[in-house]
Amino acid sequence: MSHTFTMPQLGSTMEEGTVVRWYKNEGESITEGEVLLEIETDKSTMEVESPHSGVLLSILAPADSVVPVRQPIALIGLPGETPQATVSESSSSQEKTLPSVSPRARRTAAERGIDLSLLEGKGTGVGGRIVESDVLAIAPVTNQPAEKRGTRSTPLAARMANELGIDMDSLNLGLPGSRVRREHVMSASDDSLIASSQVESDIQVIPMAGIRKRIADNISLSAFSAPHVTLTLEVDMTDCVNLRTTILPEFERRYSTRVSITEMIVKAAAIALESHPRLNARLVSDSIHIHKNINIGIAVALEEGLVVPVVKKVQNKNLAMISTESKELIERARTGKFVPDDLSDGTFTITNLGSFDIDVFDPVIVPGQAAILGVGRIAEKPAVVKGAVEIRKLMNLCLSFDHRMLDGAPAARFLQNVKQLLENPISTLI
Repeated sequence: MSHTFTMPQLGSTMEEGTVVRWYKNEGESITEGEVLLEIETDKSTMEVESPHSGVLLSILAPADSVVPVRQPIALIGLPGETPQATVSESSSSQEKTLPSVSPRARRTAAERGIDLSLLEGKGTGVGGRIVESDVLAIAPVTNQPAEKRGTRSTPLAARMANELGIDMDSLNLGLPGSRVRREHVMSASDDSLIASSQVESDIQVIPMAGIRKRIADNISLSAFSAPHVTLTLEVDMTDCVNLRTTILPEFERRYSTRVSITEMIVKAAAIALESHPRLNARLVSDSIHIHKNINIGIAVALEEGLVVPVVKKVQNKNLAMISTESKELIERARTGKFVPDDLSDGTFTITNLGSFDIDVFDPVIVPGQAAILGVGRIAEKPAVVKGAVEIRKLMNLCLSFDHRMLDGAPAARFLQNVKQLLENPISTLI
């Protein structure tokens, strides 16, 4: 029996994906669970496994294709099956949702004055759908003025050219129906870098692309849409550090995990969020959605950028569970083995720059969330304790919050609550 493989939804916010590459060719055998292709989403690039065993009968979405979720991208069936028959069978159940002419084909036909009835029954898309390439195949390309023809490209190539600052018209291949693809843009990029290095060899050019581009887009979205306000507060971490030192051997023996200060802060933040739920919220259109589940993201710095794996339902987990799960998430993130669910559904975020000797900073809110907690280094400093000066282990907490969603007083009360919990850390063990 044949199966239509559709674009998977690799995350709750994913609307479309770009096919980066296929690891199998048409006609090759595939086993359920074997990596079949690589897909790029708005968050990351990841390998996708085949949901069925059989033969890859037909690839409906070649490399560089941008496909909405749940739309067909491949046909998997039994040896000897014909892709044409399978397409016809699979499309019959979708004929109500799949129009006979794609929007791009309709637009291109209108621009070039082509009667779509000439292509009736000749569409090469899924279920005989007329796609843009069908229109261009009969279009009098050579008779069109150059300024109207433009340069055809795949969506991924167009996006890369825009990110790299490359003039798409300079990549025009000059062949009727030809399309500029990713490799053409990369080649032009390499040539431009070589030319640049000949002029100024002391400049390194790093394209704003891939995960760096996605981070830049998210940072810009957050910075220019959410009015950030940052509150800073000093915490005496002496007792927290001492408690961690005391419990380490028993935690390692009993739970096989080594608790970190960040994990103790995650637990303290979760306890405080239960008392201050307005910070455990997301802004959706014009509504504030307060979440019952506390899903805390922990920012992890990778060589190519920043990712935020999320510990789910922290309110139901003890310190040992939080420690074990966060370490597994962070390890998958650092080795590139994370899955979309690892990074999804966060309601609050913690970012710790203490290991870089940072004392105070203004963390940028994850788009949509109400707040983010920045953590500075723990440093020994003189402090007044019961009228006497002592050397204590002090740390700064920096809370950035979206002023559209809450005001300064409730944000300050939350931060004060976290301080109280960390200065009386036995509560994090309960």
